[in-house]
Amino acid sequence: MTVPRQVSHWVGNATLHNRANSVLVNTDPRTGEPTSAVALGGAVDVDAAVASARLAQRGWASRPPVDRGRMLAAIGVAIRERRDEFVELECAETGKLDGEGRTSIETAADYFEYYAGIVRAHFGETIDLGSGEHAFTRNEPWGVVGMITPWNGPLSQAARGIAPALAVGNTVVIKPSEFTPSTTVLLARLASTLGLPPGVLNVVTGEGGDVGSRLVAHPDVRMIAFTGSVASGRVVARAAGDRLVPVTLELGGKSPNIVFADADMERAATGAATVCVAAGQQCAALSRLLVEASIYEPFLAAVAERVAARVPGAGLGPLTTRAQHEKVIGYFAAAREDGARLVTGGRAAEEGALARGRYVHPTVYADVTPQMRIFREEIFGPVLAVSRFDGEDEAVALANDSDFGLVAAVWTSDSARALRVAGRLEAGQVIVNGGAAGIETPFGGYKCSGIGREKGFAALSTYTQLKTTVVSLAP
Repeated sequence: MTVPRQVSHWVGNATLHNRANSVLVNTDPRTGEPTSAVALGGAVDVDAAVASARLAQRGWASRPPVDRGRMLAAIGVAIRERRDEFVELECAETGKLDGEGRTSIETAADYFEYYAGIVRAHFGETIDLGSGEHAFTRNEPWGVVGMITPWNGPLSQAARGIAPALAVGNTVVIKPSEFTPSTTVLLARLASTLGLPPGVLNVVTGEGGDVGSRLVAHPDVRMIAFTGSVASGRVVARAAGDRLVPVTLELGGKSPNIVFADADMERAATGAATVCVAAGQQCAALSRLLVEASIYEPFLAAVAERVAARVPGAGLGPLTTRAQHEKVIGYFAAAREDGARLVTGGRAAEEGALARGRYVHPTVYADVTPQMRIFREEIFGPVLAVSRFDGEDEAVALANDSDFGLVAAVWTSDSARALRVAGRLEAGQVIVNGGAAGIETPFGGYKCSGIGREKGFAALSTYTQLKTTVVSLAP
């Protein structure tokens, strides 16, 4: 049996001893073999990390943006140079296919390189109050930023927050998921070898109830960035509200994908099948497919064919955690109870070697109504719920009939309708005819999908506070 790797806290550019001597042994979602023994930290570890971050923050913020940017750029280059090591760790803990893992690691490097450049363009402004006054604004860091990241995209989601936060002069204490912490710890260790000052980036591993709770409640943490479930997000928001500190929340979605009869059927069907990417464990997954009635059955068949072609173990990875595997299987039972029509999949994948992993067959349900749980609740698996609509108004009504509002998509050859519908959709990001969003495009949700924006130039504002200074020019 494989001996699990030891994963410990990284504080002040050094390994922090696992004082509790308590670990969580994780297993590879593909094989069931042990992968990592993760130190389960507590309040004392968080306190040490925050103290280190607070001590380092003023010195880091005092550096010119160009110097901070050069450090971020060096981190991005180093990630690419050690890409294979990052990919191996990420795939072993998440179960991602090799190509998915490589894309995730490349994205992480992109974040550091992107924010390395644009921080030099993050200016304040002057305000004309007349000849007797000089008024100007300045973007200043919050101080110590506490981050909590999920298990589905460990390095890319860590980089998404760390890069802009460090770019503008904050220091960071991050709690990665206890199930997938290895690439985040490796990132911090790697950054220290490149000259990132001690305390600028700290990692404390452990569970949310111990590490996460202390991090969001710590009086020296001045801003919180959280990605995870709605339930946990509410807990984080309450803690932030009690202390009156700013918070960004990215809490998932149940994103609609609207296909009109005049759409490019081939491209739209291929786009709908992306619900299988990362085994559907993406907050932005387009998991509700809304199809115009006149093309419903043929389009459903085309999508189901593409989804069914994603063979577990070859074209479809496993579900990352045992709890998530059980949750998805539970939704198969819920769909049967609610009367959805199973088109393909709907069961665990237990053939041969697949039985050792946490696999399910990619799944499509048809004739899904708004009353069904698979229409309303985020499954976070390779499961597509398909509904039909008649006309634009019904399409928009169905799309917006959700507590979530992270992403939405529209397929049509009518450009006016595309823009009209996009404007009516209650979502933070709308994709038209397969448009590809990037790290440059702000990301965040409406409604229960969260608060605030990550990615793009907007993230620099997320991680800064605005100061206004007015100077009298009177003699």
